[in-house]
Amino acid sequence: MQEIGTGEKVFDHGAVRGRWKVMEGPTDVLDLMDTGAEGVIVLVRDAGATFLAPIFHELAGVVCTGGTSRSHIGIVSREFQVPCIMACQLTEVPGDGVEVEVDCSGAEGVLRA
Repeated sequence: MQEIGTGEKVFDHGAVRGRWKVMEGPTDVLDLMDTGAEGVIVLVRDAGATFLAPIFHELAGVVCTGGTSRSHIGIVSREFQVPCIMACQLTEVPGDGVEVEVDCSGAEGVLRA
């Protein structure tokens, strides 16, 4: 795996792997609820998004392209102990279903694919 993104980690957590899924809104969450969100690492663009609430407890990780660790997504990920990278700068966006890794064990959060 190679590094494809870095950003602010929300809290210290070892590396986790999962299937990548871009989430644009509530419809994507409803679709994922039908198949299950266990082991999924999601990308969201809005740090204030609340639409992940029904599946947050199942997620393996969250990557957000905006916000800070004090944004809604950061706060909720910390509460659920779901590794999260905020304000992630991506060099590429993997396709849905690709195995990725979120690593929050260092000074910053790292996304690998």
